[in-house]
Amino acid sequence: MSSKILKVGLIGFGLSGRYFHAPFLSVNPRFKLKTAVERSKNEAQEFDASIENARSIDELLSDPEIDLVFICTPNDTHFQYAMDALENGKHVVIEKPFAATEHEAKQLVELAKEKGLILTAYQNRRWDSDFLTIKKLLAEGKLGDVIEYECRYDRFRPVVPTESWKEKKVNVGGNLYNLGPHLLDQALTLFGTPETVTAEVRSVRPNSEIDDYFDVRLGYADKMVVLKSSLMVYENFLRYTIHGTKGSFIKGGLDPQEETLRKNILPDEKPWGVEPENRWGTLSSADQTGIIESEAGDYMPFYDNVYDAIVEGAELAVKPEEILRTCRVIDLSFKSSEDKQVMKY
Repeated sequence: MSSKILKVGLIGFGLSGRYFHAPFLSVNPRFKLKTAVERSKNEAQEFDASIENARSIDELLSDPEIDLVFICTPNDTHFQYAMDALENGKHVVIEKPFAATEHEAKQLVELAKEKGLILTAYQNRRWDSDFLTIKKLLAEGKLGDVIEYECRYDRFRPVVPTESWKEKKVNVGGNLYNLGPHLLDQALTLFGTPETVTAEVRSVRPNSEIDDYFDVRLGYADKMVVLKSSLMVYENFLRYTIHGTKGSFIKGGLDPQEETLRKNILPDEKPWGVEPENRWGTLSSADQTGIIESEAGDYMPFYDNVYDAIVEGAELAVKPEEILRTCRVIDLSFKSSEDKQVMKY
């Protein structure tokens, strides 16, 4: 194992930088969180006084000691900041959404390849407790062949907040860009490239400036995959409904890591990522019926994989071709909704 320590810069120190990346980077000895870009605040120093402050992107990117940059800024800045970081010789991790379009995503992937740099997307929910549990059930054949898979990620926000950029009519805004990449990446990881994409993307709340509802259906020869999200679902516990040739699995609740991190608990606390029992799912089949204990979630393998890809030349867990596929499906979803048509992949 290499003794090299990667020096990291965070572009942005909001929810993502503060509560997702900084905690994992700070307790992983393979990384040194060196600098955070904050134009006027000093919240990174409140998290860890040793973190340096940069007041601009250029200041961060001009630092030759920075090996790796995490882009944790509003959606419409991701593409340009990533291009700038790659041009400056930095490896890059981009928060979702990776880019506005497949075309933009291809430009980033091609530039990274040209520069010999690692570029990936922060698809952390591959390491959620619920998703790890579903992968295990499928690998063990407990459900047989999947016939129908539905995943929901709902919230109840009937009053549109006026202070959040995520609620503004901006480029690369709305719920499909915000929560869609999570649901799509999980489904595409499980089932591969679909044959067709059919979607309805709309606003359902009064005075909403964004699309706050989507229903995306991925068509396969042997199964149907339904991915839904709404910001107007009061009872939003349900997450997964999966029916297979041998049984069904139904599960609710969110992985506990985010809520734990928001309590300022660092991920070296043990046990980590363990779901409370009221979130465990139910398996129903001829062979076994009952509650299935969830696997523990843990986002740290994502960071370890990025390190291994940069230092050891390992294969990325979240591969460029997978990122491009997700971006393409988002493009097709918007087109399907606009044209009221089934889109071929």
